[in-house]
Amino acid sequence: MNVEASPLLTIAIPTFTRANYLELNLRSLIEESRSLAPGLLEVIVSDNHSTDATPEVVARAIEQGLPIRYIRNTVDIGSDANIAQCFNEAQGHYVQIMGDDDIYVAGTLSYLIDHLQKAEYGVVGLRPFGYEVDPVSEHPGGDSRVDVFDDMGAFLSELGSHITFISACIINRRVQQDIDARQFCGSNLVQVHLVVNAALKVGHNAYLKRYILACKRANSGGYDFSEVFVERLGRILDSYRPEGLSASAIEQFETRMLKSYHPFNLVRQRLARQGDLRETYRRFSARFGKRALFRFWVAPIICWPRPLALAWGMMATTVGRVSNGDLRRGVHFVLNKVRRRVAISS
Repeated sequence: MNVEASPLLTIAIPTFTRANYLELNLRSLIEESRSLAPGLLEVIVSDNHSTDATPEVVARAIEQGLPIRYIRNTVDIGSDANIAQCFNEAQGHYVQIMGDDDIYVAGTLSYLIDHLQKAEYGVVGLRPFGYEVDPVSEHPGGDSRVDVFDDMGAFLSELGSHITFISACIINRRVQQDIDARQFCGSNLVQVHLVVNAALKVGHNAYLKRYILACKRANSGGYDFSEVFVERLGRILDSYRPEGLSASAIEQFETRMLKSYHPFNLVRQRLARQGDLRETYRRFSARFGKRALFRFWVAPIICWPRPLALAWGMMATTVGRVSNGDLRRGVHFVLNKVRRRVAISS
């Protein structure tokens, strides 16, 4: 990487046969990039051999002035390898591996760039919100603080489940020039390695509290929740203990996950009647069995009869979301649901 000539930020988008979503993403980036100085932004689209109109969508965006480097794989190399390719190909000081169905809220890319120019960060976390129809009317508004962390445990706790969400993490690429991200394939969590490594190397990280990313709801899946987000994620975190990730930092992060993230996903699992509850309990117990927070807060959602488990889980989810400062987002989501139903029925 030529450090002097490299852009400040690479937005690298892995995609596979989702041209409609990609088009919305690129339209947003076209508008957002108009306010940026030339050379600050690089955009990569890593196309995993799509069979739809993805090449045409990319070509139209290039014609409209978006500086896209288009990589089209000759075969489907898998989602992990495509994410790794995004990181490896990025030339920016920072890289955001961005989901093809996520978009920047108007005016927020320049806001992010301003913060990246102020200091050297390992990771900058972005706050996303889910939308169903219209990201503009469904934006929750609210907080615009920027929290800066020199304590790894506090940062991981603040980042919470967003450590697993590719779009939400701006990762320092320059401090990881010797890293080949393909070594992390097979976990469904390639980006977690890159986030933890960068955060540890720099030791100075930030979280932007403003809602910056609009993310299409219920638009991903195809994995076993407890296998990926309990078993595999736990192994990844443990693997960085020799690099300086302390037991207390891991505990802070996992406490946040137990309080707010895991209850919500277990409720979803029970509602959908999906997954093997015995295997789910085994994974949770192996990781958290000695913790009272698991035994008395999370385990009932797995073990109790379904009606009681759902009632407890919904209560735990609500309390967890409120404690995370997400009450406004939740209320806004419910109000939008009600408005749409009223509009449909009238």
